[in-house]
Amino acid sequence: MKRARDFANKKGSQEADPSPSSASSSHDLKQCPIDKDELADPSPSSASSSHDLKQCPIDKDELGRSTWNLLHTMSVYYPEKPNEDQKKTVFQFLDALSKTFPCDFCARDLRKDLKKDPPKLDSREEFALWMCQLHNRVNKKIGKDEFDCSKVFERWKDGWKDGSCDY
Repeated sequence: MKRARDFANKKGSQEADPSPSSASSSHDLKQCPIDKDELADPSPSSASSSHDLKQCPIDKDELGRSTWNLLHTMSVYYPEKPNEDQKKTVFQFLDALSKTFPCDFCARDLRKDLKKDPPKLDSREEFALWMCQLHNRVNKKIGKDEFDCSKVFERWKDGWKDGSCDY
């Protein structure tokens, strides 16, 4: 989680100075934990042994886990006081996700959920809680345990208090 906090701090400092000179043109690759050679040649033989990559299409479960990790991470790094453009962008992202998600059933279910309970986008805290509650509704539908939403920032932003996420 230290790496995520460092990234967020760097991102925050770049937001303060949005000029092109304040951002490195190759910062995406510098922040990426994947070897640059793997990006150029994604064949199984190019995967480094430290990454243990299958190089195969992901299944529905892995897609779900990855998507939820993205959504929760977006929510806990969402601005504390978002402007109207930021709110609109996130709303449009969620709407687009509900129309393009590769699992048809999941996409339809998300559209229904967004219509019944639109995203709460007035603050980071509100959005993170809304996202956790959405995830818990899905977990309940598919027979999985619910997550304690009071721990959403600890799980997806700050890391567990026992220090197990510090690396």
